[in-house]
Order: sequence, then C-alpha cells, then structure tokens
Amino acid sequence: MSTEEVVAAAPQQLTSKASRSERRNLRALSWGHALEWYDWAIFGLLSVYLGAAFFPSDSPLASTLNALAVFAVGFVARPLGGVVFGFVADRFGRRKIMIFAVGAVALGSFIIGVLPDYQSIGVIAPIIVVAARLLQGLSAGVEAPLGTAYALELVPNRPGYVAGFFAFFNNLGNLLAPTSIFLISLLLGPEALAAYGWRIPFIVGGLFGLIVLWLRRTLPETLDTAAIRTVGAIPTKDNSVWRDVRKYWLSVLATVFIVGAIQAYNYTWIAGLPNLANGTFGEDPTAVFAITTGMGVFLTVGAFALSRILDRFPMSRWFVIARIAAIPTIFLALLYSQPGIGTLAGVMFGGAIVLLLNMTIFVVVSNSLLPQHIRGTGLGLGYGLGVAIFGGTASYLLLWLQSQGMMWVFPIYIATLCAISVVLYVLAKRRNGLFVGK
Repeated sequence: MSTEEVVAAAPQQLTSKASRSERRNLRALSWGHALEWYDWAIFGLLSVYLGAAFFPSDSPLASTLNALAVFAVGFVARPLGGVVFGFVADRFGRRKIMIFAVGAVALGSFIIGVLPDYQSIGVIAPIIVVAARLLQGLSAGVEAPLGTAYALELVPNRPGYVAGFFAFFNNLGNLLAPTSIFLISLLLGPEALAAYGWRIPFIVGGLFGLIVLWLRRTLPETLDTAAIRTVGAIPTKDNSVWRDVRKYWLSVLATVFIVGAIQAYNYTWIAGLPNLANGTFGEDPTAVFAITTGMGVFLTVGAFALSRILDRFPMSRWFVIARIAAIPTIFLALLYSQPGIGTLAGVMFGGAIVLLLNMTIFVVVSNSLLPQHIRGTGLGLGYGLGVAIFGGTASYLLLWLQSQGMMWVFPIYIATLCAISVVLYVLAKRRNGLFVGK
C-alpha cells in the first residue's frame, strides 16, 4: 500500500477548536463564497427583470426564460474555469487564484448593475451581459471547489467544522440576496424595483468584492506544506497532474453527480420556484422575496449549528443519509402547481431541512474523494461539470416543463440524480478510499 493510500485509510484526529488564525483565514475565504452565492442568487431571483431589461419579448415568460438561459451560460463556463484555474492552483499555489476569482465575480456583478438596457444600446447590452456571466462562470468554477480545498488544507483536522463554517457564509450570501431585494421592493415599490431598483443588488455585490479582496491579501500559501509532502511529492510536470486525475476518474465522476444533483435541487428552491411564482403565477413579489428570505435565515442559522456537530460522526454517513432523504422531498415541488402564496411557503420550508444538510456537506464530501495535490484540477472539473449540466439548467427546466404541463417529470429527474450520486460515491469510496475525514 502506498503512502497516499495509508493516509487516505487512516482516520484523522479531530481537534476541539480552530485557532484564531485558522478562523481568520476561513473568514477571508468564506466571505468570497458568500459573495459568489449572493451574486448567483440575485441573478436567478431577478431574472424576470433582467429579461425585460436585456432580452425584451412580447411574452414575460419568454423574457424570463431568455434571462435564465444566460443564467445557465454562466454555469457552462464553470468547468473550463475550474479545470484551467484549478490546474494552475495545483501547480503554482492557491492564494493568487483565490484573489483573482473573487475579483472577477465582483467585476461581472458590477458591470451588469450599471449596464444600459436593450432600449438604450441595443443588441450590445445582451452581449455584454453574456460576457459578464462568462467571466463570472470562469471564476466561480474555481472559487467554490478550490476555496473549500484550500480551507481543508488550512484546517485539516476539522472537516465538519469547515463544512458548516463555509455553508454558513454560503447561505448568508443566499440570504442577503433575497433580503436586499425584499427591502428594495418594500422601500421603492414593485414598479421602481422593475424599472431600476433591481440594479442596486448587483452594484452592491461589485463594491463588496473590494472588501473581500482586502481580506484575502494575507492568506498563506498551502501548496508546499508538510502535509502535502507527506502524501506525495508536489507534481513538477503538467502530465503528472492529469495522470493522477485520470487515475481517480471514478471520484471525479462521483463528484459530478454529488454536486450536480444537490445544485439542481438547490436552484429549484432558490430560483426556480420563486421565478415560477413571480413570472408565471403573478404572485406578489414582496411576499415571494419574504418567503425566500425566511428560508435563507433558516439555512444560515442551521449551517452554523451543524458546524458544531458534524465532526461527531463520519462525513460519509452524513452524506448517505442526507442524499437519500432528498429523493422523496423533491416531490414537494409538485404541490405548487397553481397560484397560492401559502402553498409556496409550505413547499419552500418543507424542503429546507433536507436542503440544509445536503448543501452544508456536499463540497467537503467531494473533496474527500481526491488526494490533495490534484483537488484543484479534479474538483474544478467535477464540480464545474455537475453545476453546469444539472444545476445551471434546473430553473429553466422547471419553468419549461411547467409551461408544457409536464411538471411531474422534474422531481423524477432530480430524484434519479440523487440516487446516482449515492451509488457513485459508495463505489468511489470503496475503490480509492477517503482523503478527508472518514
């Protein structure tokens, strides 16, 4: 058995508390995660208004679907960004890549916020929106998977704590998105929100990126730590990284479905159902954003609570239980088949518990399947493909199936993805072992 396999098979000793410096580094990384999730959530939640501004059409549904298609375009760029920048991070270090990633996400958000609409500059407007989403997709493709891998290198003995800590900030980003829109809608009114108020959250996201850049300036580099050298020599040739990625192909494939299944579930809840309510059923937008804000509060507080208990049990056990539980709960979406704000609230909160556990642990679980020296490349590839193929298309697919009277197909599709993710995880774990936790 190789040194790497011995390390993978050996259970890690958990420490009781992260140090002050470890918590400071985690905050610098996780605030960038919060910004990423905030940015992606506001684009999804405001698709109705983005469609009207940049993709005008005689049909409100068509405009919304066009905007959601651009939402999906950002996801298409994520595998490329994950692979390219993940590879650079595996060869030359994590820190500079993480600084670039948050800067690109913030720049794309700011551009969309200040960009003149279609009526002002014509076809150039949607082209620039697509370009901004591509830039964000490239950077987000490495932000989420590499950021968590980086955090596990900084705090190696607390995978559950890292998972909960990052999920808290991820959910905080998701919470701040509907909260900001809700407050703007409440203060300005629905008409002003549609006219210009939707721009404010994008501009705020762009400016907040400057703060995150300042926080990340002091992050230490982890690529040449003793822990990496214990597992194996740092790759010195390009083909050595890809050789090992191919060696762990089953783990990469499992990551595609581990990420893709729960991201499809997640974007159904944070973007698909709210857009169905706003764009198709004509619900009061203030009420819709109030519901999504309430769910965001639950997910944020819940992730903080989970950070305290996840290390008490193996992460593999948490994952299998959480993912199996997601299979029946996705069918709650079928209950919202006609207008009814109370029904929407019940569906949103009914799926929130299962969503909480799955969204807290899925990135750390994916990290656990790959050795440290290829996580940037392997996770960038698996994570990016999973989000692009399944997550980024979920909202569009939900609205399209509903418009065709075939909404019943959607939960079957998500449930199948969840089942496949469990099977592939178990197979990858048996074949390659685990490199984080147990």
